[in-house]
Amino acid sequence: MTPTLSALHIFPVKSCAALSPAEVQVEPRGLAGDRRWMIVDPAGKFVTGRLYARMPLIRATPLAHGLRLEAPDAPALEIAFPAADAPRLAVEVWKSRVDAVCAGAAADAWISRVLGTGLRLVHMDQAAQRAVSADYGRPGDEVSFADGFPHLLISQAALDQLNTRLSTPVSMLNFRPNLVVSGTAPHAEDDWKRIRIGEVEFDLVKPCTRCVFTTVDPLRGERRDDGEPLKTLTSYRRTPAGVTFGQNLIARGQGVIRVGDRVEVLA
Repeated sequence: MTPTLSALHIFPVKSCAALSPAEVQVEPRGLAGDRRWMIVDPAGKFVTGRLYARMPLIRATPLAHGLRLEAPDAPALEIAFPAADAPRLAVEVWKSRVDAVCAGAAADAWISRVLGTGLRLVHMDQAAQRAVSADYGRPGDEVSFADGFPHLLISQAALDQLNTRLSTPVSMLNFRPNLVVSGTAPHAEDDWKRIRIGEVEFDLVKPCTRCVFTTVDPLRGERRDDGEPLKTLTSYRRTPAGVTFGQNLIARGQGVIRVGDRVEVLA
């Protein structure tokens, strides 16, 4: 079998809906447009679908001048990229502190209405810097508002194997990867150290540990009562670090990658 890139996903707003382009630019912080916006509470702490299961129902579409926001039972809203002199807010995402730029009152009000509580939307512009953990990255490695790494890869065969164990199959979007690879054995990515997709090389640096967000149906915005698929994953994917599914990557170059590209295992 020849491994190939079978899907690409970006999440313009962290924890919100996916877009699935046929090709995308690989940038130092991750795929272009991926998780450059984030919802925070009034104190600046990030919020995700772990807390607000409806977040995956918010669809954000990048525009040349900003972002279009859509959600069920809410009017669409277009917002511009914040101006250079817009207010900034020190936000927290896991152990990182980032000096993000505020999206503005209209965006805050829209997000708050959709999720039913007072929240804010912030943007990661070029001035907002966030380093990858020194335990896994090199000096200068950076990341967007993703949990910890610029890219997440999962093999299609890993999902297919999981679904044979479930009474109700789940979508790949339950796991929110950027890169889906077909033509491998289940979890082949666990043994990879370095790959090339198109002309871009990536280091695989850490397994992705999974949480309760995997139990949120990405199409319904509801958490499952039975704890699946995390419950089943716990039965055969538990490690000392936690339940793992997929691998975190750091790109070692820039360029365009496309669905259908060959995935070459270098190490």
